[in-house]
Amino acid sequence: MKIKFCGAARTVTGSQHLLQINGKKILLDCGLYQGRREEAYEVNKNFLFDPQDVHAVVLSHAHIDHSGNLPQLVKQGFSGSIYSTPATRDLCAIMLQDSAHIQVKDTEFANKKRKQKNLYPFKPLYDEKDVINTLSKFKTTGYHQDFYIDGLGDAMQVRFIDAGHILGSAEVILTIKEKGKEYKFAFTGDLGRPHLPILRDPEFMGNVNFLISESTYGGKFHDNPTEMESQLARVITEAISRGGKIIVPAFSVGRTQELIYALSQLWSRKEIPSFPVYIDSPLSSSATNIFKLHPECYDSETAELISNGTNIFELPMIKYITKVEDSKKLNSMKECAMIISASGMAESGRVLHHLANNIEDEKATVLIVGFMAEHTLGRRLVEAKDAPGTEVNIFGEPYKANAKIIVLNSFSAHADRRELLDYFNKFDRNELQQVYLVHGELDQQEALKQGLGELNIKNVIIPSKGMGVQI
Repeated sequence: MKIKFCGAARTVTGSQHLLQINGKKILLDCGLYQGRREEAYEVNKNFLFDPQDVHAVVLSHAHIDHSGNLPQLVKQGFSGSIYSTPATRDLCAIMLQDSAHIQVKDTEFANKKRKQKNLYPFKPLYDEKDVINTLSKFKTTGYHQDFYIDGLGDAMQVRFIDAGHILGSAEVILTIKEKGKEYKFAFTGDLGRPHLPILRDPEFMGNVNFLISESTYGGKFHDNPTEMESQLARVITEAISRGGKIIVPAFSVGRTQELIYALSQLWSRKEIPSFPVYIDSPLSSSATNIFKLHPECYDSETAELISNGTNIFELPMIKYITKVEDSKKLNSMKECAMIISASGMAESGRVLHHLANNIEDEKATVLIVGFMAEHTLGRRLVEAKDAPGTEVNIFGEPYKANAKIIVLNSFSAHADRRELLDYFNKFDRNELQQVYLVHGELDQQEALKQGLGELNIKNVIIPSKGMGVQI
């Protein structure tokens, strides 16, 4: 068996890990790299392998940095099957189409600017036709059900268990038979956190021999998830007193639904006043409907609320915005309101327009509730938090970050350092032969490696992009 790390190596986005087993190439995830536009375009267009040689894809979850380059893979000749949980497939059906739509629109907008500067035009990585071709290749299996990859016989048995990160997210456990030997190889995907609302807690995968693990927050601690509602209430109360809008860049899947749930709880307990909340994303509206279709992913508390007739995703104060015209009207609104809009890292989509219209307003609040990768507008906003007036570029134009920028990491859906170390501490050290840390910036990976060493987990590698290893 061989592994080649083709994405999310010493960075957080673009998850792609290529396995070669019994002569077949299996790709774990096929995510979009998100960062500087020109660099991201080239990275996403050029795979470190021939897509025609890939036999199958095993997908951990639907977030675009894990699934978003599947249509490009298909466009370049991949003809195999894509294996996922049912909820992941349903989310990909809307998220990949939304990604194609955004790419087409953003490319048109970027090319107007590039033409003015005599630069060559971009082409969208893929369109909705490529997405439809991609969706036809999905095969789904629920949690805790063993299955086999077509064409590999019993050489590789696959099982999904709940990663507790977003709806349908999975840890992937492979039982591999090769040359008379059997061993367990696993991929965490993105590990969630215990005690997050709506979803079940992440499950421990049991002992494995080889593990590819995420390391996003390997050196950082989050506030307790139980504090998210009280923290959100304080932000809202303070923002309403200033009178400006509250702009929230949020992933349409996962983070938006958690925010809605938190708002519903606060409002029902009368801890916040009734004020307008706009979910300005067609994708968020569609994703929320998909959440309703998959109660098998809910934790016991959420399942009980729903069985008692509580609609956790609907409130009198919340309005879902789908039409572009209605989105534009939000910019001329003067009263205080919360606008939750995609994309999560503020790199594309409607949230850019809301940021451009409010970032220079000292009364406004920009609320950051998720991880912001390097070289994204979201990261630049986080860095401007303690330096009011810092210039940030939106649509290629400079804006002063005069708005109050607040970061709430209690909403993070990624395990933090403590939670990752608690997870790793469950492994039998004699069984766990090798750990590969991916999906993290290098400082976070090195911090996690140091922590694992203190747990007597010594064989830890931080692979660079393109690195190959043989087992």
